[in-house]
Amino acid sequence: MTEQEKTTHFGFQQVPVTEKANRVAEVFHSVADKYDIMNDVMSFGVHRLWKRYTIDAAGAKRGNRVLDLAGGTGDLAAKFARIVGDDGEVILSDINASMLENGRERLTDKGIGGNVRYVQANAECLPFTDNHFDIITMAFGLRNVTDKDAALRSMYRVLKPGGRLLVLEFSKPVVPGLSPIYDQYSFKFLPMMGKLIANDAESYRYLAESIRMHPDQPTLKGMMEAAGFERVTYTNMTGGIVALHKGYKL
Repeated sequence: MTEQEKTTHFGFQQVPVTEKANRVAEVFHSVADKYDIMNDVMSFGVHRLWKRYTIDAAGAKRGNRVLDLAGGTGDLAAKFARIVGDDGEVILSDINASMLENGRERLTDKGIGGNVRYVQANAECLPFTDNHFDIITMAFGLRNVTDKDAALRSMYRVLKPGGRLLVLEFSKPVVPGLSPIYDQYSFKFLPMMGKLIANDAESYRYLAESIRMHPDQPTLKGMMEAAGFERVTYTNMTGGIVALHKGYKL
């Protein structure tokens, strides 16, 4: 089978592998300007607590090098920049130019800049040297990557020995009775709010579908282990709607 003939999921659709990245890019170009507002609406503000937990779990210290992948509007990068200080380095990276520019503007407005760099990059083939970062985070981005296994291997390569990866992502509800409620919310409420706030119901329908196609908690744990990560654990939050996976390069 040629590369052109291989397919992958884009939400619930099957599309050629070579097309997925462009389609995902179109979604995030469309929603970039309203991304922060929609995050608050979609999660009722709880996304801020999920991200705070991730930052605490990362255990960053002064002088660390941190890579924030799919960094979007810079929520994690801003916090890490203050933690690592002038001796450290934070790279805010996103495959999408619109999201990256929004992140740059937000951090600049906050007066954050000296220890932060911005790199447009594909997580599947990161343009960094081996064994470079102490910490890599990826919040709500892995589900949009075409080849997740390649991305995890790329992250493993650029981590230092002793470094850790934290993947914060929507996952599978584990509380009995939560799934049908969550389905109603995802497939009716999200597109409606996308239409009202961002004038874009289809992008938010895709985002809901992409969550359902993402590997569940044990599957992602196995994928991280297959990429080389050790001591992989995950923590369910909000009934498993979101999970934080953490693994080490030992």
